[in-house]
Amino acid sequence: MRSRVLCGMAAAVAVLVTGCSSDGGAGAGDAGAATSAAASGAPSAAAFPVTATDCAGRETVFDAAPKRIVTSNASGLEMLLQLGAGDRVIGTGFPPGKGTLPAGIADAGAKVPVLGDMVIPKEKLLGSGADLYVETFADMGGMGGGMGTTPTDQEYRAAGIKRVFLHSTSCAATAPAAVQDLAGVETDIRSLGKVTGTSAKAEALVADMEKKVATVRTALAGVPADKRPGYFFFDFDAGTKQPMAVGNRQVGNAVIGLAGARNVFGDLDGDFKPVSWEDVVAKNPDWIQLGVRNRGSEAENGKAFDEAEKFLREFPATKGLKAVQEGRFVRIGSEVTTIAGTRNADTVEQIAHALFPDLVKDAR
Repeated sequence: MRSRVLCGMAAAVAVLVTGCSSDGGAGAGDAGAATSAAASGAPSAAAFPVTATDCAGRETVFDAAPKRIVTSNASGLEMLLQLGAGDRVIGTGFPPGKGTLPAGIADAGAKVPVLGDMVIPKEKLLGSGADLYVETFADMGGMGGGMGTTPTDQEYRAAGIKRVFLHSTSCAATAPAAVQDLAGVETDIRSLGKVTGTSAKAEALVADMEKKVATVRTALAGVPADKRPGYFFFDFDAGTKQPMAVGNRQVGNAVIGLAGARNVFGDLDGDFKPVSWEDVVAKNPDWIQLGVRNRGSEAENGKAFDEAEKFLREFPATKGLKAVQEGRFVRIGSEVTTIAGTRNADTVEQIAHALFPDLVKDAR
């Protein structure tokens, strides 16, 4: 079963993390030391205890920063690496493909042991020695396909493993409203920053994201809503027999909208939804993003993009689409578009430049 399909089917549980201590009793020297420690990636004791609350209202209290972390997939891993907490990650599932991670953290990411090519087996997770498990999606192992089962709450407690769920993905399928900004992703980064004692670094990452998105918003301020082009994210790696559309609860919906486009499947409530090619034809998008996963090299990525474009140009149902006829294809990978992370803001810039080159400069 493909990971993208798993993402769309995942149950929804998330965290909203808040510090429980008061800042009022800390002296200037203590605050400065805490900021310095967090910025360097070292955990700061000043911010604890911290409480993580999932979507069901259940609380998990952290009295100190975790020392041995396992991540369910590359999304949480990338966030932790960027926060400077990568030296505490002892394993991951769904590891990042070759060439997927940014250059600055790729070497560190490559050193993280892979506990499972997909979902981490239950016994391996419980026996990992972790004191924190960062879960991007809930109960993925219970979805069948020979992946086994996930541990129960009692088994996690017995193994001494606390859990944190990423808000922007765990709650996506059942979010109460359409996702139109990157606030959920930013919440995840801040949450992990608080749990790992790296809040200063988290704030810096979020500030950089907000700056990039604000630049695009300013550049496109004069583009009226009715001039926004229709945009279809073509998930080539999810299969071509039945297209998998990005719904309005998926972070990709926010990325597309912030870039000045209109997700043609933005009326679908949910994260990923299977649709028909007839549905795509009826939407007749102005632009199509060739969503392929990183193959590990520029040459291999180019080949994959070519294959996706070739399919659309030759497939009877799509070769007559406006975007196909006019060659309006956007070549940006899947991971940076539909998986939560700081690079969602970069993708906003890149899509906006592709659609409005006279208004938005190429930020790459």
